[in-house]
Amino acid sequence: MKFAIDTPIFGDYGDPRILAELAYEAEDSGWDGFFIWDHILAWEPIPVTDPWIALAAIAMKTARIRIGALVTPMARRHPWKLARETVALDHLSGGRLTVGVGNGSDMWKEFSTFGVSTDDRVRAAMLDEGLEVLAGLWSGEPFRFSGEHHQIAETVFLPRPVQSPRIPVWVAGTWPVAKRPFRRAARWDGVAPISPDIEKPIGPAELRAIAAYIAKHRTSSAPFDVLASGRTAGLSAGEDAAIVAPLAEAGATWWLESVLPWQTPFADFRTRIHKGPPRVTRSR
Repeated sequence: MKFAIDTPIFGDYGDPRILAELAYEAEDSGWDGFFIWDHILAWEPIPVTDPWIALAAIAMKTARIRIGALVTPMARRHPWKLARETVALDHLSGGRLTVGVGNGSDMWKEFSTFGVSTDDRVRAAMLDEGLEVLAGLWSGEPFRFSGEHHQIAETVFLPRPVQSPRIPVWVAGTWPVAKRPFRRAARWDGVAPISPDIEKPIGPAELRAIAAYIAKHRTSSAPFDVLASGRTAGLSAGEDAAIVAPLAEAGATWWLESVLPWQTPFADFRTRIHKGPPRVTRSR
């Protein structure tokens, strides 16, 4: 299992320089990854930064850890623009980027405010098309596309990503509300399960069911990541293991130390970062 930090990009975290400093501190403290949220708005008018600008700053401030946004709702991003941004970031980071995608929700009016469809089925179709476009443009080969939501005349995008055969893609879904996102995830490189209650993490039994569902629908033998998230204290190996080990046994390959900013003060989470990854046996 690998261990990463997962932070929002608003409020006390709404400054690219702060996020880059936190990422540097996370790398220095032994974490394997640093991931940030992708939002346009928050639940109230507070500072919000752009994830791709922040990730560029993070890439320049770090040298080892994997980075990315968890997750980007592709319905509000032109896939050709996202292709350019992600390849540039993959080069800037030396091949350390993972792209997280999902359908998103209108919980904070991030779609309805800007005239983006609030119909989950429409955004799901845009996501599937967007992923196909993203992979096609990443290929560096002549590519054209004609879909319901996106049309692209033949073009070639260069350079290709540093990573081969392409940048890894993790797909988010809310379990067990909808199964389609998990069938989608099975076609890519990883799954980021989300609980229907944002304040309640996915447990071992649910994660085991998710891993089994993915395995049933996966046709590739390539490595596949399963994410688990929550909070540990970083003080006691026994306490940390009681939280993390059952998730690893259920199939999790990454632990995301997450924060809900309305629950935990910024200074407290920064202190948790400095304590390093959960004190459990680390396996690769």
